[in-house]
Amino acid sequence: MRIRPIARNDLDGLQALAQQAGVGFTSLPDNREFLAGKIESAVNAFEERTARDDRLYFFVLEDEDNGELAGCCAIEGQVGHDVPFYHYRLGSLAHSSVQLDLHHTIDTLFLSSDHTGDAEVCSLFVRPEYRGEANRHLRSGALLSKARWLFIADFRDRFPDKVLAEMRGLFDDNSRSPFWESLGRHFFPMDFDEADRLTGLGQKSFIGELMPKFPIYTTFMPEAARDCIGQVHRHTRPALEMLRKEGLRWEGYIDIFDGGPTVEAYIDDVRAVRNSCCYPVAVDDAAPEESVSRWLAATTRMQGFTAAWIGRAPEADRVVLTPAEARRLNVTAGDTLRLLET
Repeated sequence: MRIRPIARNDLDGLQALAQQAGVGFTSLPDNREFLAGKIESAVNAFEERTARDDRLYFFVLEDEDNGELAGCCAIEGQVGHDVPFYHYRLGSLAHSSVQLDLHHTIDTLFLSSDHTGDAEVCSLFVRPEYRGEANRHLRSGALLSKARWLFIADFRDRFPDKVLAEMRGLFDDNSRSPFWESLGRHFFPMDFDEADRLTGLGQKSFIGELMPKFPIYTTFMPEAARDCIGQVHRHTRPALEMLRKEGLRWEGYIDIFDGGPTVEAYIDDVRAVRNSCCYPVAVDDAAPEESVSRWLAATTRMQGFTAAWIGRAPEADRVVLTPAEARRLNVTAGDTLRLLET
């Protein structure tokens, strides 16, 4: 398995991923024309033909055995410049009565665009057959998630100070969002799927036009909806855990449709960015293999960026690859790799 930039001939594979992603996966809508535009934007970004505030770096997880796309992930260079980037910010209002000696604090939701200009890691999806520990594709999700940090570390000057990630919120057994049913439905004359589809297509102006500008008291929401605030979909829990291990934390921002948490961090504080190091490459037929690959390697080229697991730790001044690993990463002796111990 290896990570590489998406290419124009990946459209069919990307649409197949979008069809499997399901409800609530806003950044990967099943719309062929939109996906083709997303691919074109990514190709332009990797070729550095895009303005700094409009860069989309989109990667795919490729199964070398059959050439299939097993998953995808992306990095938005900056959010909120062309289209407003909305969240709810969880806050509180204190009410008190001196005469009655009563004090009460109520949770509130404020419509916010506080993350304008931040980078976003997004669109992480792995096909079901490539998940879990019961098959040979162990740690495919980790490969997708962590490779993005090595890319950011390689090209740190292309990114702002902060990074965020939106997590898919809770849905019931009928794929309905209690948060949406309690709140969004009252302001948008459409179903969740339609609002989600429009947002995924970048048509977000209706959010600011239709959502209330005043704080929303969560006490007016039913318990099932309040319980969704800051909680994630069961399929999203592994991704959230990986982000937490990198140092991203929930600071009280949630998705306005499903109530899922937005986690964030300063990029220079992210574990993988801080701890990864570069080594020159050596290639050796006799390089030993570890039983579990704990090291992630990524090239340092913008075009042709590639990331994959390797089977051994670096030595003092170099990293030794097998010929198969060198081919997978498309490197030769003397090239440079960025390494991260996981």
